[in-house]
Amino acid sequence: MGLTGLEIFKQLPKTNCKDCGHPTCLAFAMAMASGKASLEQCPHVSEAAKEALGAASAPPVALVKIGTGEKELQLGNETVLFRHDKRFEHPAGIAITVSDNASEEEIIVRAGQINKLVFDRVGQLHHVNLVAVVNDSGNTEKFATAVKAVAANTEYPLILITEDTSAMEKALEIVGSQKPLLCGATAANYESMTALAKKYDVPMVVKGTDLNELADLVEKVVALGHKQLILDSGAREIHKVLADQTQIRRQALKRFRPFGYPTITFVSNDDPIQSIADAAVYICKYAGIVVLQTADPADVLPLITLRLNIYTDPQKPIAVESKIYEIGNPGPDSPVYITTNFSLTYFCVAGDVEASRVPGYILAVDTDGISVLTGWAAGKFTPEKIADMLANSGIAEKVSHRKVIIPGGVAVLSGKLQELSGWEVLVGPRDSSGIPTFLKQRWNA
Repeated sequence: MGLTGLEIFKQLPKTNCKDCGHPTCLAFAMAMASGKASLEQCPHVSEAAKEALGAASAPPVALVKIGTGEKELQLGNETVLFRHDKRFEHPAGIAITVSDNASEEEIIVRAGQINKLVFDRVGQLHHVNLVAVVNDSGNTEKFATAVKAVAANTEYPLILITEDTSAMEKALEIVGSQKPLLCGATAANYESMTALAKKYDVPMVVKGTDLNELADLVEKVVALGHKQLILDSGAREIHKVLADQTQIRRQALKRFRPFGYPTITFVSNDDPIQSIADAAVYICKYAGIVVLQTADPADVLPLITLRLNIYTDPQKPIAVESKIYEIGNPGPDSPVYITTNFSLTYFCVAGDVEASRVPGYILAVDTDGISVLTGWAAGKFTPEKIADMLANSGIAEKVSHRKVIIPGGVAVLSGKLQELSGWEVLVGPRDSSGIPTFLKQRWNA
């Protein structure tokens, strides 16, 4: 576990200089212990203290980066066993396999299928993260050819899966600069595989036959000078994977350093339905990467949705951008609706406006991503904020009328809003499902 505030305080200069932005060194130490401040904020801390506190305050699970550019995948920096204790930091990466036994044409088609695995959920685009090229053939040249074909047809980072060092080296000559993940190092090849990982400065999977061997192997690899690691306990049966994943995370949080790295899991069940259920378990239970054999959107979408739910910060609601949204093809006579920028609220309103078959404008007021009634109760959905958006969003230039529809649940805002904005305020239905009826009775009339 992390250091306490008093333990951190003992390492600080105790000058109470306030240069860190806190009134005292003790206050700064307490903020560091709770994760609200970092050691870099103190300009007077000694090098010895930096070394001691830096190691102790680092997240129990190290940060590992795979790939480069916009598609780079970051894993690790996890600090809790349960999401509600704080949050999970980096969503599990989803990888889709490509076998080097396939022809070059089949590999290109497969890469294209993987590229299309992009889904729109609550206004955000979500996708898979990695392509895993598997050396099923056992042939060095075929593996290199497959890696080259995949790299040319996808922007996703690669996982190179082979225990053959010569095959791995051949593949790295092609894609080493793209920082792929090497998979991997075993008790039989860890020295040569670590040398390759160090040469190309790429992350590497360390695989044991059980947790004991895995811990020993990690220590040997670290002793060789490489710390960009992903852990594979070697288990493939779901009950054993679940047990290993849980134990690795528990021990990492207790600062058992050999297990302080993200993990990788492989879905190998022949039953397509059970394989997705297995993957769901791995996503829920701490897997850094889940490797799938399917590229079927119907299989991947449930996992994308589950991952979104698990890795959403419970302290931060999902929000859409606060701006004008056009539903249908609205014109100067179209209705104007007011709602908040909480994603669920916005998409409910947008769906019901679309169902009414009357094009309209929706103004999503910034309430820090909370709903209508919650925003009103918290003082974030107020007549002043709505009037400001009516004045500054540009909606006045888009419509010829000056009528705005507010949610029925906050009818109490109508008088003050009308006074501040100069717009005629219509109190809409309490639930957005009543919008079609409301338009027939009030707007069209």
